[in-house]
Amino acid sequence: MAYKKEDKYNEPVTQALIQHYQQVIAQLGEDPQREGLLKTPERVAKAMQVLTQGYQMDAHEIINSAKFHEDVSEMIIVKDIELYSLCEHHMLPFFGRAHVAYIPNGWITGLSKIARVVDVYSHRLQVQERLTVQIMNAIKETLNPLGVAVVIEAKHLCMMMRGVQKQNSETTTSAFDGEFQKNSTRSEFLKLISARLS
Repeated sequence: MAYKKEDKYNEPVTQALIQHYQQVIAQLGEDPQREGLLKTPERVAKAMQVLTQGYQMDAHEIINSAKFHEDVSEMIIVKDIELYSLCEHHMLPFFGRAHVAYIPNGWITGLSKIARVVDVYSHRLQVQERLTVQIMNAIKETLNPLGVAVVIEAKHLCMMMRGVQKQNSETTTSAFDGEFQKNSTRSEFLKLISARLS
């Protein structure tokens, strides 16, 4: 998932972003030439490229790179996957954890690939609702499982730092497909992750 060291940053994009952030700092009433701010535009430019590197990744390719035939049909859960993303409305962070499950239908993928799929879509400008569905669809489309379930719990700095300023608010979103649309299967999944949700 990580960039190779030699092409970690796109230099033309970096230069354009540096100029942009110099102008932003000046527009805010600060002096971009002040010692403490001299390298800030470059740092922010590089940080934004890392935080949005999901646009250069393909979740389907990641899953297919470790796709194996297995005759198992029991629920597989990868829970407490840390995620960090940027709200597309204010470009402020939201962060939390994802719980992802699927029921194989002849194919499985490496467990780390599930976490990487979360990274692909969270490292974009996002809303939590869409992020939840994108993770589910990538697994569904690539593995064709009997069912997929995704639950995300996250705190949004756009609600905590500005606007309503509710520091203890947390948002939970879910997406269920296939066997997880059945109450019994969905309940089993929610029970298995409930220790972290309570």
